[in-house]
Amino acid sequence: MKNGVFYGIGVGPGDPELLTVKAIHAIESADVLIAPKTEKKEGSVALSIAKPYLKPDVEIVYQVFPMVKGFEQNDSAWEANKAEILALLRAGKNVAFLTLGDPMFFSTYIYVYRLLEHEDVRIETIPGIPAFAAIGSQVGYPIVEGNEVLTIIPATAEQEKIERAMEASDNVVLMKVYKNFPEVVAMLEEHDLAENAVLVSRAGLEGEQIFHDVAAHRGEKLNYLSTILTRRSVR
Repeated sequence: MKNGVFYGIGVGPGDPELLTVKAIHAIESADVLIAPKTEKKEGSVALSIAKPYLKPDVEIVYQVFPMVKGFEQNDSAWEANKAEILALLRAGKNVAFLTLGDPMFFSTYIYVYRLLEHEDVRIETIPGIPAFAAIGSQVGYPIVEGNEVLTIIPATAEQEKIERAMEASDNVVLMKVYKNFPEVVAMLEEHDLAENAVLVSRAGLEGEQIFHDVAAHRGEKLNYLSTILTRRSVR
């Protein structure tokens, strides 16, 4: 029996209309959809975005992927997920793994891809629109232009690393701004990046929030899907 195809599909930041035509065709050809979820939450945001394009008889498999920090110490859950995916592929089923944004950008899919890339299976990775690109278009905010230097920073990184990156950059995208928002605002102020900052939380999803004055909202409790765009000067 011929193996099925494994698709890694970026479903974008939240609006189902931002999926590419290629992503929609892959979803429509899938026999099984892998919907990643956390251990703490029910359902899958990526699956809800793709919902308008699901065929009625598609099989949905939820897989829990523990936080990557503990991956090297205990990879049993990851290996179990890999074995389940391989069994489906070897049964001749096309399997699609749905992920927010782009599959190769801060995505769980990267680790799944690494587990499967040396197996005898065909893999097709389909890019998606990352949140910061959608936010720039939505709020009319040019992300980078000319000879400006853009740095994309995970706000979960060490503070010293974040500050070095800010110091070296003209424009900054800060991802995952949820755990340490007040500290992030303080760093933006220190590096003259607060005045032009805009924060969007849950872009394109229910409960979306947009803050144009991030300093005034530094006490807000943010969703995990929160991104800041900023630059040193406005043209």
